[in-house]
Amino acid sequence: MSFFQNLHIFLGNLGWRDLVDMLVVAFLLYQLLKLIRGTQAAQLLVGLVVLVLVGVVANIVHLRLINFIFTNGGQALAIAAVVLFQPELRRALDQMGRLSPVRAFFGHHEGLGVNRLIEEVLRAAASLSERRTGALLVFERGTGLENVATTGVRVNGEVTAEMLATIFFPNSPLHDGAVIIRDTRLVAAGCVLPLADAIPGVGRMGTRHRAALGLTLQSDAVVLIVSEETGLISVAHVGKIYRGLDQAKLGDMLARLLGGVPGGPRVPIPRPLLRSGAVRALTRR
Repeated sequence: MSFFQNLHIFLGNLGWRDLVDMLVVAFLLYQLLKLIRGTQAAQLLVGLVVLVLVGVVANIVHLRLINFIFTNGGQALAIAAVVLFQPELRRALDQMGRLSPVRAFFGHHEGLGVNRLIEEVLRAAASLSERRTGALLVFERGTGLENVATTGVRVNGEVTAEMLATIFFPNSPLHDGAVIIRDTRLVAAGCVLPLADAIPGVGRMGTRHRAALGLTLQSDAVVLIVSEETGLISVAHVGKIYRGLDQAKLGDMLARLLGGVPGGPRVPIPRPLLRSGAVRALTRR
């Protein structure tokens, strides 16, 4: 029976349970694509899709040798996929365990952990800003940043103000790069971020601000920047930069973007200084 005959029979017997089934599978595939976006696994997935397409075409046009190889090598291919995607599968299971309903069921409160993270970041930002020490802190969200983390040095430690101050201490080996924070853990330090291209009509941008803007144009990450020249604290998100934040505004913004619980009255988020197509310049690093 041909592929099109099978498809016709399937569509003819389609019921509401099948629609629910397809929606669930589509949602899981979407979450998988979000998980591996920006990682090396994305290229591996493209290769696997090409192999599957070759197998489907071979079945339709009756290429017996290729069809025989795929029929008898399917189990080996499944095992190979598990091995190739082992880091992503591990991370997916870890993220499932960190879902709010799951953690609430087992008595864990994610907001409390995020609040502790924000407190340490606020302490570090205040200290770095006062000393005019440049810094880049990247908070990973839905988009995977494993490809960025691999450009730096693995830390896999707890986020504390003292740790961040040590990493960004002038002339330290890792002070020029960015740190990657995943959930409430410091994953890597000294990471290289993609720089945003020059925007017509905008003056000179410092390297840190260009790096922060470049990453947020490619992902949903939140990036905190401390200027080395001015000590100003900025936050970049979805291609926009909010500059000159004080402790109250910074804390409230991080709480909103990272899922914490703001402590105290809500402070309005300021208008972004820069977005794609803006005419206002960031003239300092």
